[in-house]
Amino acid sequence: MIARGKRNVLGVMVDVVDYESAIDQIIEAAHHRRPFALTALAVHGVMTGVLDPAHNARLNGFDLVTPDGQPVRWALNLLHQAGLADRVYGPELTLRVLARCTAEKLPVYLYGSTEETLALLVPALSRMFPGIRIAGVESSKFRPVEAGEDEEIAARITASGARLVLVGLGCPRQEVFAFAMRPLLDMPLLAVGAAFDYHAGLLRNPPAWMQRVGLEWVWRLGLEPRRLWRRYIVLNPAYLARLGAQKTRLWNARPPEPANERPPTFSI
Repeated sequence: MIARGKRNVLGVMVDVVDYESAIDQIIEAAHHRRPFALTALAVHGVMTGVLDPAHNARLNGFDLVTPDGQPVRWALNLLHQAGLADRVYGPELTLRVLARCTAEKLPVYLYGSTEETLALLVPALSRMFPGIRIAGVESSKFRPVEAGEDEEIAARITASGARLVLVGLGCPRQEVFAFAMRPLLDMPLLAVGAAFDYHAGLLRNPPAWMQRVGLEWVWRLGLEPRRLWRRYIVLNPAYLARLGAQKTRLWNARPPEPANERPPTFSI
């Protein structure tokens, strides 16, 4: 089990952690009814923090930030000699967490994506995890929260009996949602990116060899070129340039202090 704390990657504090430790922290928080926010960051997630200091501060206020992408794992190894042999990939982490939740009878709430995706996701998860307790599902409204609506969402989740929330709103909306809702819920919120689409069968996983060598982005770009071209064609070179500058100390990637105030507005 690896849990060596947070390290600076381009000013974003990412945890040196493996699946086993991440899952144990999540499940412990669920059992102890403790607020807990996790996100799994790939290059795009890190760069959203680099380009937006306020969002960076929110990311640095998360309880756990896992290296979702191989380039983020490589950065931890390059900059901090982390010695990580594997990333902690959001869709895979989701499955492992759900397996533990099923075994330990912890009800799960699914928040985000569309009604159509959730209608496919729920039976898919029930087939994968017989006995899983899905306390509730709620699709995204694709708009900013209205006054008092966050408390209503929190009340619905709490009343469902859920002990953990999976959030699938896309980066960076899901991170802002998890950060904003954490003070209102006594349970873990996991921002898991495209996990809903993958496990609903709407996205195909790339071959294992592409994942190992960090070419998953090529696969995703081929599947969704119009939506993702800027994320990969623009942000990937920017990430590598800043990583080189941090490694050679040409750039002081100073992390902002963790945010401690809820954002005035966020998407739901």
